[in-house]
Amino acid sequence: MTALLAVADHLPPGRVPIEELAGEFGLTSMQVKIFRRYHKLGEVARDPDGSLLDLLRGAVAGLDALRGREQHVRYVLHARTFPTVVPYPHNPVRELCRELGLDRATVFAVGHHACASGLLAIDVAGRLLAADDDPDGLALVLAGEKAFTPEAGMVPDTSFFGEGASACLVAPSGDRDRVLSYAADLRGEFDSDAEEQALEFQRIYSDALAEAILAAVGRAGLTMDAIGVILPHNVNNVAWHQVCRTLGYPRERVVLDNVATAGHVFCADNLVNYRTARERGLLRPGEPYVMAAAGAGRGATFSAMVLQH
Repeated sequence: MTALLAVADHLPPGRVPIEELAGEFGLTSMQVKIFRRYHKLGEVARDPDGSLLDLLRGAVAGLDALRGREQHVRYVLHARTFPTVVPYPHNPVRELCRELGLDRATVFAVGHHACASGLLAIDVAGRLLAADDDPDGLALVLAGEKAFTPEAGMVPDTSFFGEGASACLVAPSGDRDRVLSYAADLRGEFDSDAEEQALEFQRIYSDALAEAILAAVGRAGLTMDAIGVILPHNVNNVAWHQVCRTLGYPRERVVLDNVATAGHVFCADNLVNYRTARERGLLRPGEPYVMAAAGAGRGATFSAMVLQH
């Protein structure tokens, strides 16, 4: 059974209040107030002098379990929200692999599910390792991007992207953080920039994400009462309060600590929140928990993964 052997993340120390971003995105003072007071967004993580390589390098630096096991890493996956994350011809993931001595690994990007691609990457990594039938095989899953274009800086009317990265070492089996199930609901009808489609996406958002969570929990043979905590994507607090209302799940058991102080860190959110949950003692040995995310790009994806700590 696929397991997360180790998890690490990196958030740069720099923070930018959302008021300072208003001019960049053409926001009125009222829109900024709505973001801060209603969505509970306060500031976003930024590393103005650092590169994507610096962010990914910072996350991998926390993976002590990788040291001495580099030769066992067969795959390196970069989960992306956007298809293009650096200007051509830069390739920071390849460069990082050279630094780490992972030149023999198969390296590729996963971006088909937008902001939910982190969960997809973990699932793909587990499937590849299972097919190899090598008990010592490992996969390194990376996530994180730079807010280097206007589109990569803000989710209109919803959230601000923050800079940071996460890394996890995936094994084909393990005693901790085992993947019990994964569910993804792809909605191709949202492959449109039309305003009516955007409004429909907002209308069905909480129900669709709740349904994905229930599907994953059901596939694990569990009920929501058994789920100790939800590690969300950091879109905003209101969206998750609505999902909790639909699920009948306590809001205080959703780890929303990083929403106001880091922003929506692309596909890295779930693992950034994993670290916070561990620091707060919310992940208990043997207890199931959920990682959940939604992505919108060419279509929409609502996905969830159940793991056992």
